[in-house]
Amino acid sequence: MTAPARPRGGVTVPLFLNGEGMRGGRVHPSIAHHTFLGEVRTAPRYRFYACEGGFPALWPVTEGGVSVPGELYALPLEAVRDEFMPVEPPELELAVIELADGSASLAVQLRPEVHAGGHGLLDISDRGGWRAYRAGRVQH
Repeated sequence: MTAPARPRGGVTVPLFLNGEGMRGGRVHPSIAHHTFLGEVRTAPRYRFYACEGGFPALWPVTEGGVSVPGELYALPLEAVRDEFMPVEPPELELAVIELADGSASLAVQLRPEVHAGGHGLLDISDRGGWRAYRAGRVQH
């Protein structure tokens, strides 16, 4: 006996974006057709890195964390699998993070082995988020 097939888009999940997937970012068109839930922040439990490949990454910490700004979208779980994850850099993996209001969301964060290697990572936790960091880089 097999389980009945579920309709596509049957389960919708929140997805936190903090980089080029946000409005105005270079990969935003791949997410733009999904429901925008608003601007949000993470709980202050993360460090935030600019990676050598030109993308940001969260890293969970037990102390010394900051609240990272971003955007929240509602996506069918299948879209996370089929549309979002295939375009993410291999240095990142899917995780469940905590938002400032205490709720949970899917997001991507650094893979442990990438963080442990430390190569090509610039801690930008104090720069005010990805947009502020990128704007500051352009001005220099």
